[in-house]
Amino acid sequence: MQTLKGNHIYLRALEPEDFDFLYHLENNESIWEVSGTITPYSKHLLGHYLENAHRDIYDVKQLRLAICEVSSKVVGLVDLFDFDPKHRRAGLGIVVLKSENRNKGIGAEAIDLLMRYAFRILDLHQLFVNVGADNEASIHLFQKMGFLQVGIKKDWIFSNGNYKDELLFQKINV
Repeated sequence: MQTLKGNHIYLRALEPEDFDFLYHLENNESIWEVSGTITPYSKHLLGHYLENAHRDIYDVKQLRLAICEVSSKVVGLVDLFDFDPKHRRAGLGIVVLKSENRNKGIGAEAIDLLMRYAFRILDLHQLFVNVGADNEASIHLFQKMGFLQVGIKKDWIFSNGNYKDELLFQKINV
């Protein structure tokens, strides 16, 4: 069994041909709140990022993988971030760019594949996710994937003139 290949999607390293997808995603203001972005990314900066995307997770403490349909079309990205090999944990983030690709099992399968990789290959003990308290779809998805809510960060996100809570979820590999 290949760790990063599922029934309907597979995860792979970023490639130079992902530039246009990455540029569109990173400059899509509708997902900036989720990604913590506050300014647009230049083509120059994203080109430099892609040139360095091959660097090892133990070196840069993060890993970004493309979510691809069987047809090889990229539909989203999944990340491990704040990788801490000493404490054997990392944050997990996911975005499926187009709304027509959401609620079809792509996110669940991508999370399942990334968890398999994180727990089996990287030997992590736990993953955590941060989800806006008003993001019902993501809350449902992570709960379905076995993540437990362990905390609330009050007034954590300032968006459109209001503060929002952010929920902390964990998945511990037992």
